[in-house]
Amino acid sequence: MIPYSILDLAPIVEGGDAAQALRCSLDLARHAERWGYHRYWVAEHHGMPGVASAATAVVISHLAAGTSRIRVGAGGIMLPNHAPLVIAEQFGTLESLYPGRIDLGLGRAPGTDPLTSRALRRTLDSDVDAFPRDVLELHSYFQPHQSGLVQAVPGAGLNVPIWILGSSLYGAELAAALGLPYAFASHFAPAQLMQAIELYRERFRPSPQLARPYVMAGVTAIAADTDEEARFLATSVEQAIVNLRTGSPGRLPPPSRTLRWGFRERAILDQVLSCSAIGSPKTVARWLEEFTRRTSADELIIAAQIFGHQARLRSYELTAVVDRPKRAVEMP
Repeated sequence: MIPYSILDLAPIVEGGDAAQALRCSLDLARHAERWGYHRYWVAEHHGMPGVASAATAVVISHLAAGTSRIRVGAGGIMLPNHAPLVIAEQFGTLESLYPGRIDLGLGRAPGTDPLTSRALRRTLDSDVDAFPRDVLELHSYFQPHQSGLVQAVPGAGLNVPIWILGSSLYGAELAAALGLPYAFASHFAPAQLMQAIELYRERFRPSPQLARPYVMAGVTAIAADTDEEARFLATSVEQAIVNLRTGSPGRLPPPSRTLRWGFRERAILDQVLSCSAIGSPKTVARWLEEFTRRTSADELIIAAQIFGHQARLRSYELTAVVDRPKRAVEMP
């Protein structure tokens, strides 16, 4: 059966703090390992009051140290914020500490506002070719060291799988050209999902890392014992999305049974959450099966922004045990 993985934004909830969020992430990762999830990724965001994973490599180390088998990685590192050598050293260190368990997903968005971007990396390159060059430079640091060239220590000669992340055709084309696995962010930007997957598969060129195309698709899945309870839990992420899209990002709000959206807000949510499975285990299972059939995705990575930690654990547990398509999958 196709693998399921977890994308965790380490949500800081209203009334909570980053320390609590990171404790909850580790607890979820430990449960996910027992439930059979394949990998556990955290994402780089900066200046966002509701996200605790800004220091992404540090969070990955925290999660990997507290687990033993599950792959842990970045979904992803926003490469324009960093010098490629720094990322090579960080993930070379992680691979040295936790061999065979580290993934490095790369995105080209800054993951923040322009002011914060300048604070992160003061000479941002607006050249459209900068991201591919940075990916190739980063990749070179993981190759065996050649005399006279810059060396990543740790990093050189280590097997750190690189992924390209995206929500548009740009990432699909780059991943295909470089022969890298591709993860599409359909959990929040689904508009070009099918077109991007088709382009990636059509133009894929094999590489030493990957012999055939491999697609991981992001989905939101919020499961509870009943459809009604799941829809109630989902009002937290609905509020977070509306707040973000209307310029008022904040901590993850508690769910509400009295929430009513206007036409403008409903239009935002219908677009952003169009790749979402929300409901009882049967409802979620049916939706995930149909989504997998429609996309032929090799792997699903599941986001679940849920206010209560126990409810979030329960959602991922219910999702882990749903029936899923049987398919021989060679995973990166």
